[in-house]
Amino acid sequence: MPRHHVRIEIKNEWCKGCYICVDMCPKGVLEVDKSIFIRGFHPVKVARPEDCIACRLCELWCPDLAIAVCEEAEEEAV
Repeated sequence: MPRHHVRIEIKNEWCKGCYICVDMCPKGVLEVDKSIFIRGFHPVKVARPEDCIACRLCELWCPDLAIAVCEEAEEEAV
């Protein structure tokens, strides 16, 4: 059975910094990137992608459609 790799894409140009995605993530995958300041706010970054369970709450709750959760099948070595 193939395993799935989860990739989270954040479109910083669409994000307005509401941080709903950070609050909604049950695994703490997303966090505010305080090292960058864009258009008056700190953007969101994927801090722990390996912890993502692909629940898609961040994607569903984002009011700006700035997040996409993509699942990709990984081929296992034989």
